[in-house]
Amino acid sequence: MSHHHRAAGRRPAAFLAAFALLCVLEGCASGPNRNPTDPLEPWNRGVSQFNENVDAVILKPTATFYREKVPAPVRTGVSNFFGNLGDAWSAVNSLLQLKIANAAENMMRFSVNTFLGFGGLLDIASEANIDRHKEDFGQTLGRWGVPAGPYLVLPLLGPSTVRDTLALPVDWRGDLVTHVEPDSARNGLIGLRVVDVRSNLLRAGDVLEGAALDKYSFTRDAYLQRRRAEIFEGSGRTDDPNEGSDAEPEAKPPAR
Repeated sequence: MSHHHRAAGRRPAAFLAAFALLCVLEGCASGPNRNPTDPLEPWNRGVSQFNENVDAVILKPTATFYREKVPAPVRTGVSNFFGNLGDAWSAVNSLLQLKIANAAENMMRFSVNTFLGFGGLLDIASEANIDRHKEDFGQTLGRWGVPAGPYLVLPLLGPSTVRDTLALPVDWRGDLVTHVEPDSARNGLIGLRVVDVRSNLLRAGDVLEGAALDKYSFTRDAYLQRRRAEIFEGSGRTDDPNEGSDAEPEAKPPAR
């Protein structure tokens, strides 16, 4: 393995180690009035404010310029391209979760759009009613029974949980964009994807700004609820959000 790839492999581990140290320094014990799913709320609010400042200065203006200046068909093609790359990793995670039908549909989407949609620029699969099932390794760990752990807000990356943070290095390795060479092309694609994602969230961000009394709490609760729904889709579970875990509920015996 080359020195470049060994160094790249160490970066996620170094990030997680530094983050764990910061957690210890901030104090991980729950306060008496703290949300049980969010024992790191002081840290999380600070990171959220940092992320909002970066967004206000860099990301939102760039995304706004991109949306105003780049023609809609081009922007749609960019979104389709990155969505298609994501379908490949979703297929792997669907298979790991034993969602065989979902894995087949994700793999079919990737194949159809790659070969018939000019590398994914056209979403032929959606036109053919082949559904997309977005899956990542954090969801896979959740299906395997790994508890979510406390809510975390990561610098630049945003809302997460302990489990989803630990899954990030695997997701990065499974992301086809991270395997693009040379570095300049890979970094360009990563930057374009960030701008594309942010531009697609412009309208939702404006609604959130105007509607949420406490944007931090609203974002946290919405994220945790969405992750539980993604992990246990179709299971009919209704876990207590204050438990800080999203393990499968025990089966109850049928009523007599």
